[in-house]
Amino acid sequence: MAERRRLEFGFAPPPGDREMGPINRATYVRDMDEQLRFVVRYFSSVWTSDHVMEHPNYRHECWTQLAWIAARHPEPLLGTCVLANSYRNPALMAKMAASLQELSGGRLIFGIGAGWLEEEYLGYGWDFPSTRVRIEQLEEALRLTKLMWCEKPATFEGRWYRLDAAYCEPRPDPPPPIMIGGDGEKYLLRVVAQHADWWFSYASSSDVLERRIAALAAHCRDVGRDRAEIRMATPLTVYLAPTMAEARAMAGDLPPSDRPPFVGDPAAFRDRLTELNDLGFELVEMRFARLFGLEDVQLFVDKVLPHFR
Repeated sequence: MAERRRLEFGFAPPPGDREMGPINRATYVRDMDEQLRFVVRYFSSVWTSDHVMEHPNYRHECWTQLAWIAARHPEPLLGTCVLANSYRNPALMAKMAASLQELSGGRLIFGIGAGWLEEEYLGYGWDFPSTRVRIEQLEEALRLTKLMWCEKPATFEGRWYRLDAAYCEPRPDPPPPIMIGGDGEKYLLRVVAQHADWWFSYASSSDVLERRIAALAAHCRDVGRDRAEIRMATPLTVYLAPTMAEARAMAGDLPPSDRPPFVGDPAAFRDRLTELNDLGFELVEMRFARLFGLEDVQLFVDKVLPHFR
């Protein structure tokens, strides 16, 4: 069991319609703003996810939504969970992150991954190379990003990307923490060991998480890092209700998933979060099933959050 650290909670507002149900387009912006005004009193961070057409319904682009949230709500940390490296030129992405870090007063956590959803790549006309190549591109993009954030001008010549006396002013001070999302034990977790301040794991069961943590520790030993230097976070989709029966009714017939949501009552949720904390996780990023409703969020605040404070 890892040393337990204080568990923080992040909140992911709906980027649009979700698998849990639709939103009202006419009131979407107002509903999100009102929800966030409540949420930022209890959650330390707000997160947006990077999909452009995960499904064919209404959805906002991740970075645009996060910038809007940053301007409207000056309290929480701001994170991306996680950007797909392939969707934007990494030099431009480094500049965008530096700008938001400056404009938000240093609140950004720069979450990024290798990308995975093939239909988005093909739909938007982006190349979709193999997983191994996408991870190699991610690793190179992170080296380029760090260079742009600390050197002026920055020159870089890689296999996939290049810079020629590029300026990234204002350089971020401090640079945003880098959070890498993904669980591939052979290649992706090595990139985490090399470059990450945070690891964002999508694994669900505790036995799988333990195996992935052990794989990350092995990569850290190989590159000369202490695994404990890398903070750990994970997402949860939450169907929370006063009773187990009500939670199951809310969830309905969920399709099989390698990332099953949490479905249950406050006591069961406290147990699950404690289990994650015991494994060493310091942040759980949550998306609630009621979308813009506050009943389940209020239940979390009243019956679960005090256990961790």
